[in-house]
Amino acid sequence: MVGKFGKLPTGGAPGPLFFFCALLPWQFFSTTLSESSVSFVYNANLVSKIYFPRLVVPASCVIISFVDFFVSAVFLVILLFYYRFVPPAEIVFLPFFVLLIFAASLGAGLWTAALTVKFRDFRFVVPFIVQFGLFASVLFPGKGHLLYSLNPIVGIIDGFRWCILGGENVIYWPALVASVVGVTFTVITGLWYFRKTERILADII
Repeated sequence: MVGKFGKLPTGGAPGPLFFFCALLPWQFFSTTLSESSVSFVYNANLVSKIYFPRLVVPASCVIISFVDFFVSAVFLVILLFYYRFVPPAEIVFLPFFVLLIFAASLGAGLWTAALTVKFRDFRFVVPFIVQFGLFASVLFPGKGHLLYSLNPIVGIIDGFRWCILGGENVIYWPALVASVVGVTFTVITGLWYFRKTERILADII
């Protein structure tokens, strides 16, 4: 419906497949973001009373979201069979983009978990970030626009469509480079900031 209303190109692929290939990684990322933002708030008693590696808390949010990701992937396979759509040979590169969205979710999850500990009201901002990201990354693609492609999730979504749909859905290399650089930066800085916050976590939670 969105594709027809906005007259968005789908690269020769059925519309539902085109958008589901984008929603699959985005759902993984956004779920991790949302769950991580309240992970320490909901487990405050456990964290303050028992010592364990605090990294386990946001990491568990990523793992749980990853399981949901695979469940959703089953529905994607069903859609492929329904439309009798055969993925191209580029499907072999899909694990790379799965790893990339996993790393992006981990990095973002570390940031939101740590920020919510120091700024409790930040968890109320996360839903707005998720909503805006849905439109900016999935519903209104602007392939070929350099500024739009600076969004790290865009390159990952393009990669999913390239691997699963092929055809006119090709890799926009500036977006892929931005994704790799952005994800790497997010993971490194996320670990740094989380470790910094972890030292005072039990005192301020």
